[in-house]
Amino acid sequence: MPPPSKTPKRAALAVLALLAVTACAARPGESATEGGLAADAPLPTAVPKGTKLIVGDPQTKVALQLSGEIDTFSFTVEWANLSGGPQTSEAFRADALDVGAVAEIPAIHATWTGLPVKIVASKFRKDPIEHPTYELGIAPGVSVRTLADLRGKKIAYSPGQAQGALVLKVLEKAGLTKDDVTFVELPSTGDVYPNALASKQVDVAPIGGVNIKRYTAKFGRDGATTIRHGLRDDPGHLYVRTATLRDPAKAAAIREYAAAWARAARWVHEHPKEWIEGYYVKDQGLTAADGQYLVDLAGEPDIPADWSQAIARHQETIDILAAETGNPPLQAEDLYDLRYQAVGAEAIKDGAQ
Repeated sequence: MPPPSKTPKRAALAVLALLAVTACAARPGESATEGGLAADAPLPTAVPKGTKLIVGDPQTKVALQLSGEIDTFSFTVEWANLSGGPQTSEAFRADALDVGAVAEIPAIHATWTGLPVKIVASKFRKDPIEHPTYELGIAPGVSVRTLADLRGKKIAYSPGQAQGALVLKVLEKAGLTKDDVTFVELPSTGDVYPNALASKQVDVAPIGGVNIKRYTAKFGRDGATTIRHGLRDDPGHLYVRTATLRDPAKAAAIREYAAAWARAARWVHEHPKEWIEGYYVKDQGLTAADGQYLVDLAGEPDIPADWSQAIARHQETIDILAAETGNPPLQAEDLYDLRYQAVGAEAIKDGAQ
């Protein structure tokens, strides 16, 4: 059959049709539209030439550089130097980001604020109680040895962030409510919490990472201490806008990135010396001793092929936050795209690098 003649009218109609499909697929936050990848359709595995992802995951970027995998993607990665829920959600709304790396709270708050998102990768810690992300910093001169001692204390609270959710869980475990303590709203960024403790602006604050070590080293002589809360606080996720997953090319590229993300986490655990020198010392400006402390604190990553337990724990967090904030309860499973469930585990199966 001979090719159809390309009349100006037909060409114009073709361009209009293409623009319509592109607009339907690209606008963030819209409901599902015709022409996009259905939410229950199998994930495409081939990434078309010319595909690009904008990724806000600085730590994984360094891990991929150190492992040598950063230049092996079948698509273009544009790295965005941002992290955390607020920055990531802002970038999503501006259509300036495809993938973000966060803990468990941002996906909840994004949904409550009208930004549909999905979790596409999850990792945890194999011994989360012995390897907590946060400890409770206790101000100099304040006596808190058990969670029950939190009654009557001033506690740093950051709504919408992982530390804020942890405070609510800790109170629940202690059999206390927010009426039994005084919340002091502070952003949990940088060294805000350690400084608030040292100045006795608050009595208790969840502090994480190297701040745990530095807080007691700097203020221990004045009576500063920390205690462990005994709860899981280890979730780490990749999440994306639901609208992004309707683009078959990006959905396939996200699958490839999720696999690389899992391998990067495994590489970090198996190459601690290279990670300490390449990331903590050269990239973050920490000492080698601080880097070793953080490696020991993190322990071994757990990247499950079945998210059912993680979803159940996420539901508990949602229920606590909904009760506190007055937002409607969500179904945790609705926050996850289960098509990606086994991608990370398969990527590191049998120690594959």
